[in-house]
Amino acid sequence: MDIDPDLRFKDSEPRIHPTAELKSCKLGRYAVIGERVILREVNVGDYSYFERHGEAIYTSIGKFCSIAANTRINALEHPIERITQHKLSYRPNEYFRYLGVDEGFRRRRQGKQVTIGHDVWIGHGAVVMPGVSIGNGAVVGANAVVTRDVEPFAIVAGSPARMLRRRFSDNVCGRIEKLAWWDWPVETLFEAVPDMQAMPIEAFLNRWEAKLG
Repeated sequence: MDIDPDLRFKDSEPRIHPTAELKSCKLGRYAVIGERVILREVNVGDYSYFERHGEAIYTSIGKFCSIAANTRINALEHPIERITQHKLSYRPNEYFRYLGVDEGFRRRRQGKQVTIGHDVWIGHGAVVMPGVSIGNGAVVGANAVVTRDVEPFAIVAGSPARMLRRRFSDNVCGRIEKLAWWDWPVETLFEAVPDMQAMPIEAFLNRWEAKLG
């Protein structure tokens, strides 16, 4: 069947639910932001999506990431070393006039960015703590609390999150990283999807490594 190439691709503009709240964010092509998601200073890569009620701040998210409902990325930090850990000390403007936001504490929070690679799946209710990096292809289990970096293609779960296993062998993981399918143009992705659906991982790699040679 001949397909009009102009009709293969849907509008690539990001889709944002009307109840979502975004401030100082950058969204890639085909990104989707779901119901009541709250994002502050977050970059979201192409094709990545947030399901309902997710929150993130000071975070960079790669392409093709699947972020489930009720997740919290870069969880709020409080200044527990102060006389009070309450926001009275760093956001006194909510209670008083003439006292502004504590910019030093804000910069401290901004300095603990979370970085999430490509094709990462973050399960329902997971929490990612400040300063954590999550590698390409990783899986974070539902309700996990991620307190340290996650290796590429690792599956982690629990509180605190611990590695259960890797999705593939070291050789296959390396081949996927080298292939970097997440950077393919949309025309190549369109062609590759049937193989993604039908072929075992190594057969897929063999075919597309040869094809793109």
